[in-house]
Amino acid sequence: MIHNKILTLCLLICFQILAKAQVPYPVKELLKAPYMQGASFSLVMKEVQTGKTIYAYNEDLHISPASVLKTVSTATALEILGEDFRFPTTLEYDGFIENGVLKGNLYIKGSGDPSLGSSHCGPEANSFLSSWIDAIHKAGIKKIEGAVISNESIFDSEGSSIKWLREDMGNYYAPGSYGLSVFDNMYKLSFKTGKAGSRPEITGSTPDVSFIRFHNYLTAMPISSDSAYIVGTPLSPERYLYGTLPANRENYSLKGDIPDPALFLASYLTDSLNRAGIPVSGSPSCYRIEKEEGRWNDDVKTTTIVTTYSPTLKEIAGITNHVSHNLFADALIKTVGLQYVPKKDEVISSFERGIRVTKEYWEKAGLDTFPLWIYDGSGLAPGDKVSARFIEDMLVYMATKSKAPEAFIASLPQPGLEGSVRNFLKGTKLQGNCRLKSGGMTRVRSFAGYISMNGKMYAVAVFSNNYSCSMAKMTKGLEKLFLQLTITATTTSAPKTP
Repeated sequence: MIHNKILTLCLLICFQILAKAQVPYPVKELLKAPYMQGASFSLVMKEVQTGKTIYAYNEDLHISPASVLKTVSTATALEILGEDFRFPTTLEYDGFIENGVLKGNLYIKGSGDPSLGSSHCGPEANSFLSSWIDAIHKAGIKKIEGAVISNESIFDSEGSSIKWLREDMGNYYAPGSYGLSVFDNMYKLSFKTGKAGSRPEITGSTPDVSFIRFHNYLTAMPISSDSAYIVGTPLSPERYLYGTLPANRENYSLKGDIPDPALFLASYLTDSLNRAGIPVSGSPSCYRIEKEEGRWNDDVKTTTIVTTYSPTLKEIAGITNHVSHNLFADALIKTVGLQYVPKKDEVISSFERGIRVTKEYWEKAGLDTFPLWIYDGSGLAPGDKVSARFIEDMLVYMATKSKAPEAFIASLPQPGLEGSVRNFLKGTKLQGNCRLKSGGMTRVRSFAGYISMNGKMYAVAVFSNNYSCSMAKMTKGLEKLFLQLTITATTTSAPKTP
């Protein structure tokens, strides 16, 4: 009897080893490519309803996800905050109003909303400014003997993760996330370029960011598109312009990040009030500056004038994943972090609070979070690592146990049709039959989401790191892999590994 049990156990172990060694044929084909020499690759594909693993390869490898990490940020936010959650931004004042004169300060109190004035929230997104000025008029304020002060204190001043790369910081896609954000924390810088070899001329910006000192080291060249960087550090009004722009253009633009959104918004509102005939005597400021100068009073009593609410979290999650919005993702991870209660004398950043809350939530949900090594919510940090198994388990959870399954699944764009995957799988049978989040950075290409075929839903996570070709070529390789996996997964002869 004992011998039979031992024999059975040995056979099970042998079968597991053999199964582990069995590499799915489509993966074998991909790994044969010369550009995959020395690369890391990981894959899991599961049938959602049964939890049955269809394919698995290197599923526990810790690997860079790039923007696929946004699936974690949006899923966590939807679970903890709820799909109907909205961010409030409040206009309030201290002091008193006498004969139309506010003898006090006007405050913009932020709650971390990344969507205020966002170009992704429709034309009505810019209406917040006119509604604020109307509310100030209705409050009877005709003059302000004080200053407009932003209160961004809900998050710390570490807008950008310290793990980000220098080449990212300063660029529009890597803005810092603060307690107050506006216009996607982004500006467009306009240029007029001359002959090849000349230095392009800066002609303006939208919105006006003339407070930034631009060090222009750009060169015009006979090219059709730019190869340029705007480089700078958070909160600093200094930006450095490197690289090349197309020659002989009357109007060419580059996008950069607003370095201090809270102070910018206070200045923007001050200028708007002055133009509207409501003069403001004081200089615009923000919590960070007032606190550093010892002028901030936590106990000051304020009166609310108006509150502006963001779109629902369901809509924000959709924008985050469809356009791969780094600011939105980082704001979400910091917002869930507000639930973290620091221990006595513990000093912890807004990013780290969010990371701890995220890991704790998924641990309680029964997922193994050991492979979740993250430093932001966007995936910009090269040090971010996940495993395909963790992402897969989270995807299955969100489809079967989530409080907001439809909101999460709909937040992922449809390949071949929309968002950051509008050109992926275009014209194939998978177009319109899947929802995928893409990720991409230097030598990193990844996809994760859902495929619907033959009445079944499959969750899939695919990661490739350190390949030696262009991202476009790697994307083509993964596109072919997706099609092969789907063909074999929906047939009875599909090779499987656990």
